[in-house]
Amino acid sequence: MTSSPETINASAAGVWTLGDLTVNRIGFGSMRLTQDGAAFGHSDSGDRDRALAVLRRALELGVNHIDTAAFYFSPLRSANELINSALAPYADDLVITTKVGPGRDPSGSWIWATPEQLRGQVEENLRQLGRDHMDVVNLRIARSHGTKPVAEHFGALAELREAGLIRHLGVSNVSPEQLAEARAIAPVVCVQNAYGLGSSAEDDAFVRFCGEQGIAFVPFYAIAGEGRESGASGVQDKAVLTVAHHHGAAPAQVRLAWTLHQGPHVLAIPGTGNPDHLAENVAAGTLRLSEEDLALLAS
Repeated sequence: MTSSPETINASAAGVWTLGDLTVNRIGFGSMRLTQDGAAFGHSDSGDRDRALAVLRRALELGVNHIDTAAFYFSPLRSANELINSALAPYADDLVITTKVGPGRDPSGSWIWATPEQLRGQVEENLRQLGRDHMDVVNLRIARSHGTKPVAEHFGALAELREAGLIRHLGVSNVSPEQLAEARAIAPVVCVQNAYGLGSSAEDDAFVRFCGEQGIAFVPFYAIAGEGRESGASGVQDKAVLTVAHHHGAAPAQVRLAWTLHQGPHVLAIPGTGNPDHLAENVAAGTLRLSEEDLALLAS
């Protein structure tokens, strides 16, 4: 897919709203900026200056939705600190989304917050980012808690929203039942779940339901797939390669474009520490898949 650097812009994929906040559908995920191979996969972020440059370049390319978390850190750097250093004072239209629930102590060991600890996690994000409120906070649920109630935790975040620390609420790694439980407490503007080409029919149905309800669906691992935190394996499906060749595009661009084709409410947050990959990811928003392409990918 041929796009000159001057013509690449995240606005090409269209926009969606998170509550009263309008974002371009191609955003940026900050996880890989921390270069913590053990916890989050192998980042291609070479150094701190390069990571800062990637963040600034993302905004130049029209990205106005950045996904982060206080637990995105390594012995070398913290994603929130990088965002603060690179982008503050923040542009008025920049939307920063974080997630709470999981946490990591100074040694890097994982913990899961009680409802009473969620305020501390939100305040930790605010301090690191230099903000007085968060645009969107997602309650992240453990994969092993797919059937557990979320009301107590989500209710604690709803109280922080009423107190002005949070503007909008979302949920992450949830089931349809957990989404319904959260929505009975407070409005939910987005669902952030693992999703991509090859996901199950149940996942497809959940994406469609979110669209019907006007809720943004924000897939993670849209490129990595089963590789999850470790990143894409490099082994590509034949159909993906065929479509990529037809469009002169990279396989990762086809996977991102496929997710965007699942509905106008689907937002992409691909992450990278490589400026070339960043431009490639943003350019995927201009890739228009035909009915034939989509049928081949579905097969």
